[in-house]
Parts: sequence; C-alpha cells; structure tokens
Amino acid sequence: MKLSRRLQLILEQIPTGSRLADIGSDHALLPVAAAQQGVIVSAVAGEVNPGPYEAALKQVKESGMTEVIHVRKGDGLDVIAPGEADVITIAGMGGSLISAILGRGEDKLGSVRRLVLQPNVGEDTLRAWLLERGWVLIQELILEEDGKIYEILVAEPESAAAISNDEVYQERMLPGGSMLTREWLLRFGPWLTRKPEPVFYDKWRLELDKMARILDSLSRSELPAAAVKAEDMKAEMNVIQEVLACLPKDKL
Repeated sequence: MKLSRRLQLILEQIPTGSRLADIGSDHALLPVAAAQQGVIVSAVAGEVNPGPYEAALKQVKESGMTEVIHVRKGDGLDVIAPGEADVITIAGMGGSLISAILGRGEDKLGSVRRLVLQPNVGEDTLRAWLLERGWVLIQELILEEDGKIYEILVAEPESAAAISNDEVYQERMLPGGSMLTREWLLRFGPWLTRKPEPVFYDKWRLELDKMARILDSLSRSELPAAAVKAEDMKAEMNVIQEVLACLPKDKL
C-alpha cells in the first residue's frame, strides 16, 4: 500500500513486532500498511465516526488482514483494553484533542512503550501534556506535504526512555544571546530547534505572518484591551524573530 509521506514517517516510528492501536484510524491505511510490511503483530483500528469506520472495515477486509487488524467503533482509547497495545498512534487531530484522548484513557497506557502523535495544531499543548504526565519526547519530525506543515512527536515513558525530560527541555543559550527557555522549547520543539530544517523556518515565518495580520487588526481597535494584546503580541513576535535569527541555518 502506498502511503502519504506523513503516514509513512509515522509508520517508520513504530518498532517492529509492535501491537498497535491506531486511534482515529480513518480508512485504516496506517495499520494495513504496517501489517503488510511485517512491522506489527496485531493492530486495533479505532474510529468513532460511522463513515470512516465502515471504510476501515472495507479496507482491512480487502487487504486480507482481518486476522491481524481488528476494526472497532468507539471513542478514543475506549476501543482497547488495558495491556492490549504497546504502541499508540494518533494523527490528524488538534493537540488539545489528542491530549484529552490520552488523558481520558490513561488507564490504558500502562503497557504502552511508545506514542507516535501527529497534531495538526497545538503542538505545544501536547508537548506540555506529555511532560506533565511523565512521557519523554525522544524525537520530533517536521514535514511539508500538499501545502501543509506537519509535526510528528514520538514519546516514551520516563521509566523506559534513554533520556530524561530534564535533558530534553534543558534551557540553552543560542549564539547571539537568545535564551531558549523551557516555555519556548515547548513552543518550538526541543528537538526541532537542535537541527532545524528549512520547513521549520517556513512554519515560523507563516506563523509570524499570521500574527502580523492579527496585530494589524488590533491596531485599528480603540479598545484598551486590544492595545494590551497588541503589546503582548509584539513581544512574542520579537522573541520568535530573535530565536529564528540565532538558530543554525546550515541546511538552508
């Protein structure tokens, strides 16, 4: 099965021999490809919406993988039992929603040794949730596909990770004098800032453009609250610009 580059990168983060739970599986493309490539020994494809659930059932049946992949209808981690999966993938949702799904199903995470998460927005919210709940971000990937920029976060439990959260989120001074604090590492991505790729800069230039448009709108308001928000946004934009200027650009 030919996957999109985004799904292929997610697949590459799944260790061989895993028992996978793909939450919000849509057409079950990821678990089917993982099964066909011999990466997983079993999978649950979870989907809460009737249309995608039916599509997943059809996809799994046509692939001949019904013995390996079980398609289940349900909300979030309700589709799996404790101990049933050791890798969970969730892709294509907001970071807040992914955090909420993991939080509601936290009793199912005891046997999980890896989370592979692809938030469409709110990456910082998801990083903060992982940090607070004792999950260590071991890798981050960023890519552009079909005009959209995606980040993939890979996390392991503190008890199993080869690195600690204190190491991952250690504040560091950049050449030029800008300090990457924990707050800003959560925002930018601790691994993405170590060897930033061109698409990383593209993302943050787009973010600055969006903020500039908001700032322009605020400048036309006479409300005192708008002036305060504008000053806060200017300060935020200044930090982003300083960090982007100080990060290495070897790949540009």
